[in-house]
Amino acid sequence: MGKPTKKNELEQELCALVGVAHSRISDEEAREHLEELRFLAETAGAHTEHMFLQNLPVPNPKTYVGSGKIEEIREYIKMKGITLVIFDDELAPSQLRNIEKILACKILDRTILILDIFASRAMTYHAKTQVELAQLQYMLPRLTGLWTHLERQKGGIGMRGPGESQIETDRRIIGQRISLMKERLKSIDKQKRVQRGNRGQLVRVALVGYTNVGKSTLMNVLSKSKVFAENKLFATLDTTVRKVVLGNLPLLLTDTVGFIRKLPQQLMESFKSTLDEVREADLLIHVLDIAHLNFEDHYRVVNETLAEIDKSEKPTIVVFNKIDAYLPPEDELEDPDGLSSIDALKKSWMSKLGSEKVIFISAQKKENMDELRDILYKQVKEIFKVRYPYNNFLY
Repeated sequence: MGKPTKKNELEQELCALVGVAHSRISDEEAREHLEELRFLAETAGAHTEHMFLQNLPVPNPKTYVGSGKIEEIREYIKMKGITLVIFDDELAPSQLRNIEKILACKILDRTILILDIFASRAMTYHAKTQVELAQLQYMLPRLTGLWTHLERQKGGIGMRGPGESQIETDRRIIGQRISLMKERLKSIDKQKRVQRGNRGQLVRVALVGYTNVGKSTLMNVLSKSKVFAENKLFATLDTTVRKVVLGNLPLLLTDTVGFIRKLPQQLMESFKSTLDEVREADLLIHVLDIAHLNFEDHYRVVNETLAEIDKSEKPTIVVFNKIDAYLPPEDELEDPDGLSSIDALKKSWMSKLGSEKVIFISAQKKENMDELRDILYKQVKEIFKVRYPYNNFLY
C-alpha cells in the first residue's frame, strides 16, 4: 500500500495492523477483521501502511504473533518510519509490555482503539463519563506498559524505586477516578430510570444494528426529527428517544449505539444505562446494511451481543437498509420474471433470514418506507392488544 498523497492525509499517523488466523477463526475471516480494523484506524485518524497476518494454532501468549513474525514487523516499521502498530485482539498487559520492548513504538490493540474512537465521538456528559470509565478500567492493569513518563524524563539506574512508587501512585489515582466515575454513572442511571418510568406505558421500539448501517437516518425518517447521522463508525453514542405516531398508535422510538465485533467488555459495563433501552424495549428493529459484503456476519454479531444484554426473546423486524447501493451477484443481475428490485429481493434467500419479519428499504432515499410503517404499525398494535385488552378504540 502506498503512502497517502492528499493534503489532509499527510498529517495522518502511519500505522501497521497485525492479526492472527487460528483454530477458531479462518484465514478469510481474519482478513475481514483486519479490513474492519483498517476502517477503525482510519476513523481514528491513522493511515494503514501494511497489514500483517499470521496463521497460528493460538495467538502467542508472549508476543501475540511468533518470534519470526514480530521480527519481520520490527524490520518493516523501522524501514518505513511507522510509529504505530495496532493489534486486532485485546492484548494482555504482559503481551503489551513484551511487544513494546521489541518494536519500540506505540502499541495499541483493538479495544483501546475502539475506546479512543468512542472518546472522540462522546458529546454529552453522560457519554463522556461512560467512555472515561471504560478507558480507566482498561488502563488500570496496564499502567507499566502505558505510563512510562518517569522513565522518559530521568530513567535508568537509580530511578527504579521512585519509578515503581510513581506507578503505585498512578494506580491509586486511577482507582479513585474509577470509583468517582461509577458514582456519577449511578446517579445518571437513576435519572434515566426515572425518565423511562415517566414515559408511561407507551410501546417502546429500539433500533439496533451494527455500526454505520443507517439507524440514525432511519430514526430521522420515522420520527421526522433531526438526529445526528453521518457515514462514520459510531457517529452517535448517545441514546435518542422520540415519540412517533403511526395512524392512531403512539410509540417511543429509540436509537441506540451501534455494535461491532469484539465489543470491549468495559464498554458493555459502562454503557449499562444505554443498553437498558434495549432491555426494556417491547420491539426491536434490527437494521442491516444490505450493500455490505459481510452483513450476515454483522447479523450474527448483533444477535450474539443482544443475547448477552437481554436473555428474553423480543419480537423483531429485520430491515435491510441501503438497497439503493446494493449490487446483486452477477448470476442474479438479470431477473427473468421482470420483477422490480424490491420484489426480487422479497423472493431472495434474504427474505427468509431468521424467523423475524423482513423488509427492504432505503432510508436515505425514503424508498419502501410505507411498507415498513405498515409492518411496524401491525406489530405495535399486537403489543397494544396484549397490554390494553379492553381498549377497543385502538383496534
